[in-house]
Amino acid sequence: MVPRTQSLNPFIRLTAVALAATLAGCSLNPFANDDEVPTPAAASQPPPSTDSSAPSSVPEYTGPVVERVSEPVPLAANHPDEYVVKVGDTLWDIAATFLRDPWFWPEIWHINTQIENPHLIYPGDVLALVYIDGQPRITNVRASTYRLSPQARISPISQAVTSIPFESISAFLASGAVLEKGEADRLPYLLDTRGDHLLASAGNVVYVRGLDDADLGSRYTVVEIGGPLIDPDDNKLIGYAGKFIGKGSLRRTGDPATVALTDSHQEATPGDRLIPESVDIPLNFYPRAPSSAIDGRIIAVVGGVTQIGQYQVVVLNRGTRDGLSVGDVLTVFQTGETIEDRFAGGKVRLPDEAAGTLMVFKVHDRIGFGLIMEATQAIHIHDTVRNPI
Repeated sequence: MVPRTQSLNPFIRLTAVALAATLAGCSLNPFANDDEVPTPAAASQPPPSTDSSAPSSVPEYTGPVVERVSEPVPLAANHPDEYVVKVGDTLWDIAATFLRDPWFWPEIWHINTQIENPHLIYPGDVLALVYIDGQPRITNVRASTYRLSPQARISPISQAVTSIPFESISAFLASGAVLEKGEADRLPYLLDTRGDHLLASAGNVVYVRGLDDADLGSRYTVVEIGGPLIDPDDNKLIGYAGKFIGKGSLRRTGDPATVALTDSHQEATPGDRLIPESVDIPLNFYPRAPSSAIDGRIIAVVGGVTQIGQYQVVVLNRGTRDGLSVGDVLTVFQTGETIEDRFAGGKVRLPDEAAGTLMVFKVHDRIGFGLIMEATQAIHIHDTVRNPI
């Protein structure tokens, strides 16, 4: 569909070696279901827990397997020997407390199978730095009373520590700020407004096509398909900016279906698209280096600012087809300027300089979405992203 307007390094080596062997039983994914993983205690141990109450709703990790680097993982300066997890902590925060480079976390996380749900970390848990076979490991040495209480067994998995702060991407989730080309073409669209209204706002009812299988009461975000996103590397269209219009809920099924607008930022018009209001982003994943060499660029930032800082969402011109995965950590490089050489003549391009770190939280075929975790210098659109250094 044509939019209605156009205005708008120590580097981890990857192998096929099984992680259970290379990390002496350490799980790459804290939310998988590992069996018979030894605890870090040197003394005699009871058999590993076979408790089946661990949540099974979290997808198994299917990303790359990493081989332990030959040198010990660099620890953070003034790292603690123990750390009590606090409400509001993220896995990135915890990893940075112990490690100089948080993306090495898969190298050192050692689950304790005698802890209920050992792959998850909860507020109140006590994490300790221990050494196993001469290598540093972080393990959960004491579970919180929350985890051990009967109430914990029926509490949602969302109570566990997430990798990134949800509130930092909640606006992105609600607005659908950027849409991949194929995604935009498939979304339901506003056909017309009921009554004598050319435009629609909160309180109006609109007719929508493309909601054939939706359930009554389903909620949607209404967006305007805005300006195109062009890949600066090959000048191809890879998506569109999405402008938040409002929200609505399904009142009657059919083709067309009937949707009542419950909230509006501006008036909706025919051709606007509807995005299901659901969180389809896993927030429990490990930060890690990518499985392949990534060399891309930031092509947009959610919010329309020109200078990008910590906890802002950026759009990358790299996706699954380039080997990018959820949890991948990338270094952002401020693109070097091209200047005149006043002495020898001609132009010289200054080297790119590291300006920050981002972590990927959602990936399409040609587009990736990342959250800026650290910003040491101003970051701009068209700055480069590469494997961490």
